[in-house]
Amino acid sequence: MTGARGACSYLGFTVTDKPEVVVDIDGDGAAAGGGGGAEAAENPFEFLGAPPPPAARPSAVNPFRNHTPAMGGVYEWCKIAVCLPLVAVRLALFGIAIGIGYVATRIALQGWEDKENPMPKWRCRLMWITRICARCILFSFGYHWIRRIGRPASRELAPVVVSNHISYVEPIFFFYELFPTIVASESHDALPFVGTIIRAMQVIYVDRFSPMSRKHAVNEIKRKAACASFPHLLLFPEGTTSNGRFLISFQLGAFIPGYPVQPVIVRYPYVHFDQSWGNISLAKLMFKMFTQFHNFMEVEYLPVVSPPDGKQVNAAQFAAQTSYAMAHALNVLQTSHSYGDVLFLSRASELGKDNCANYMVEMAWVESAFNISTSEAMELLDQFLAMNPDSNGQVGIYGFLSAFGLKLSPLCEKMFRYFDVEKKGSITFRQFLIGSAHIRKQPLFWRACEAAFDQISDDAETSQISKTRLGDILLATMSSSTDHPICQLFKKFDVDNDGTISRGDFMTCLKKYPFLLALFAANVKCDHHVELIC
Repeated sequence: MTGARGACSYLGFTVTDKPEVVVDIDGDGAAAGGGGGAEAAENPFEFLGAPPPPAARPSAVNPFRNHTPAMGGVYEWCKIAVCLPLVAVRLALFGIAIGIGYVATRIALQGWEDKENPMPKWRCRLMWITRICARCILFSFGYHWIRRIGRPASRELAPVVVSNHISYVEPIFFFYELFPTIVASESHDALPFVGTIIRAMQVIYVDRFSPMSRKHAVNEIKRKAACASFPHLLLFPEGTTSNGRFLISFQLGAFIPGYPVQPVIVRYPYVHFDQSWGNISLAKLMFKMFTQFHNFMEVEYLPVVSPPDGKQVNAAQFAAQTSYAMAHALNVLQTSHSYGDVLFLSRASELGKDNCANYMVEMAWVESAFNISTSEAMELLDQFLAMNPDSNGQVGIYGFLSAFGLKLSPLCEKMFRYFDVEKKGSITFRQFLIGSAHIRKQPLFWRACEAAFDQISDDAETSQISKTRLGDILLATMSSSTDHPICQLFKKFDVDNDGTISRGDFMTCLKKYPFLLALFAANVKCDHHVELIC
């Protein structure tokens, strides 16, 4: 397909110099001019104007990896043996501090109904007992002293505080140091003891997968930042923990309101024990903390970062400015990983896959470039994992086809090669995700889906596709001399499992698996006018 003025055509897809596109998808139009050639013939999505997906190489780093997850070595076992007598004492201190803090918090919250307004002063004074208990908890974990660099800015100067997030230790420290209002997941409210203490911080709950919840959280941040009677607002813009050697992408919630923020960076210098909460269980991490002579922690308060004066706040630029300041002070690299990558790691680990880091995609970049959400990417990951990837997280063509109940054919080979941008004969989850999102991003994609359904539905009035009709379509598409086993593919399209494929089923399936549109393009003949805003 060329960009010349006048008109050009490929597979019957005609573009004129007027501000509209005429979609005429016809399998017999493959020989039409303007888009011919070997490269176009190998691209099953050329009728959408979709070029091959970008071949961006994945990052070689893993910002979530704990570097000392195992307990091994002579030094490690000797240290554990020496510190074991201390573990009982530290556990006792930990339990007493948790108990006293919990009771003090319950008393401070007793009878307090108006939680929309700042906590009364006398209740805040009572919470000092819990704050001291929090420092005792840190002491029991081996943080006997904590080095501080700089000082917290006044609330009037910077109502919002943002920090990097490495372990569960930082929230405990900031609770003691600032007693701030925090933004946390709704699931934290149900945690024993901890949930009660979090409620005393007048927490702003957020469901990161709900747009309405995120919008409400931003409004609450703005409301509480504007009121001087509230304490500082503390946010961890990374949204999850990393290993401290990288700074992953920032969520924008702290920066959308446009208030000055004070960045704070936390370091955990170590030689033998990486204190980051990565690929290590909470129980093992706590045990290793209890069996250390001392755990080092440094907290540095950086200069306040303000949005540009006299301009409308650009949250992305504000976040990037703050992220750069923190990465520069930490002397670490910034990456485009996000909480979504943690979910991918966890899902692959749950299913016992090897080298789970191969399933990371730098989700912040993918979401920004291709407008695909983490929940949608998770559905594609589940489908990819069903293809039985090898130990390197790669899938061959037969695994790809079997997951959808497809047989080897020239069209299916082209679909697979569309994802295999490196021509290795196998694809990664990153390639599968980016290729799928790239197809769905095309301006003509949804119109082509509608046109495909209109042409292959059994009855224009009922607007449904039967299993027989789907089999006939695939029989012609695959150029096969035998019936095609369509049961598995039919189940994917029959979303509501009622025995037929409705328009809603068809569109929902293609939204999840947009590359399946290629199965119908060669058999569809339509003439739809799609208005484009030029």
